Amino acid sequence: MSQAHVVLITGGSRGIGAAIARLAAAAGHAVVVNYARQADAAQRLCADIVATGGQALALQADVAQEAEVVHLFDETVRQLGRLDALVNNAGVVGPAARVDELSAERITRMFATNVLGSFLCAREAVRRMSTRHGGAGGAIVNITSRAADLGSPGEYVDYAASKAALETMTVGLAREVAREGIRVNAVSPGLINTGIHASGGQPDRVQRFADRIPMGRGGEPEEVARAVLWLLSDQASYVTGASLEVSGGR
Repeated sequence: MSQAHVVLITGGSRGIGAAIARLAAAAGHAVVVNYARQADAAQRLCADIVATGGQALALQADVAQEAEVVHLFDETVRQLGRLDALVNNAGVVGPAARVDELSAERITRMFATNVLGSFLCAREAVRRMSTRHGGAGGAIVNITSRAADLGSPGEYVDYAASKAALETMTVGLAREVAREGIRVNAVSPGLINTGIHASGGQPDRVQRFADRIPMGRGGEPEEVARAVLWLLSDQASYVTGASLEVSGGR
């Protein structure tokens, strides 16, 4: 994206999503900040972006609900005229637990948001961006996790499995739409300083595990956002089906 485009970021009101929105807006793109429940955070983020001369729109949708996803994409095009890029960032995690302690309700919730939601959003993005459907092309970046490789035993095996599914979807979809003007890639963050750890009941998780990271520290949301913006940009014009780790080393 060498010129101004419309970028839709799911789960964009906080953490990595908000950092992506700020960086995309600073690069001159119009951003759609999707949120499920954090309306105040989304509106504040958009107000900050507009105050600095950017263009931002907050739109509510639970990505696990098909009708809400379709409405989200319809509203994006209705209000901003088109869609050029999607960042599948929305995701949930649960409290640390072993597999033999997981409920069907928790697993269903995890996969509904992290996997089904990403598929539905990718579907709607392809329908609007693919040259097969009359679109002008575009780019999709899926936010996965190093947990997909590590498995997160004793903590979040369900979360890790959901992110592994998203890694596989990235490869398959990239091959499916490569000749339709759409590039599909993933960014795989390691331990990043965001609120998702607190939502899983471990607010100090990054600090506790920092010594296991080769670089000796947790990452910042902005460091992930820079990788996302590169994959969305024309600088990555020959990159599709790739997963870029932002993890401080293996």
